[in-house]
Amino acid sequence: MRRREFITLVDAATASWPLTARAQPYMRRIAVLMGWSDSNPQFRSLFDKFVQELVRLGWADGRTVQIYVRWTGGDVTRTQTFAKELVELQPDVIFASTTPVMTALQRETRTIPIVFAIVADPVSAGFVASLPRPGGNITGFSNVVTTLGGKWLEILKEMVPGLKRVAMMFNPDTAPSGVAYLLDSFEAAARSLAVEPVTAHVHSDAEIEAEIVSLGQEKAGLALMTDPFLVVHQATVISLSTRNNVPVIGADFPSFAKEGGLLSYGADFPDIFRRAAEYVDRAKNPPIWRCSSRTSLI
Repeated sequence: MRRREFITLVDAATASWPLTARAQPYMRRIAVLMGWSDSNPQFRSLFDKFVQELVRLGWADGRTVQIYVRWTGGDVTRTQTFAKELVELQPDVIFASTTPVMTALQRETRTIPIVFAIVADPVSAGFVASLPRPGGNITGFSNVVTTLGGKWLEILKEMVPGLKRVAMMFNPDTAPSGVAYLLDSFEAAARSLAVEPVTAHVHSDAEIEAEIVSLGQEKAGLALMTDPFLVVHQATVISLSTRNNVPVIGADFPSFAKEGGLLSYGADFPDIFRRAAEYVDRAKNPPIWRCSSRTSLI
């Protein structure tokens, strides 16, 4: 066979190949680890906000990107299991929500880019070196500032002037890094307002009930730490605080007040999730990342 005939045959064979075999676009992979329960429509809507922003930025799930999503339900064991599972997939970038989720992911990888949202104190937790220059493979959005604990107490005292005792409630297994970050300003405000500050450690609905019943008997108030465990058990807190006449201020999520809690004061979660999608979109160029302590209050 002459060379010219061979080239003609090769060209004809190539033209007959399926289009997908000749031009397969690279399918990028995004792993998502959410620290709450997917059965809660409020948190599903946050995830939807994240995906909608990715679509606006040009991503198409199943065509230009594959998104792998896991929900921990605030459970420490599931968090660790899912973190390992998602890292083993070797995605291009990971989107993470809540401090316990970030802690688990950091144990599994120091190379895959990670964008976080709703992390109380990323510097003290060791996720980033600083807010303006995070360094490493991690960046994202914090949902609190150091003065927020004191602000909760000031608002609660303004609403109920006779309060003499207020407890800060949290699960020490799921809110370890944010405790000192918020308790310092909480205790400082308590001193100036002549209020006794106490901490209430809870790990279950039963412990939440015991603490709130006790606070009701003492005519004390309650502030909720930024804690995924308490967010998952939000309905229990609202029901018990109402039944026992305990004035309570909820952190972060606006649905706390909408669903019957007395007060809610915190960050604009939908805005944070939208902005996080922009950072995921930029994951191809991590050196330009910056952290944000964005805490748009509502």
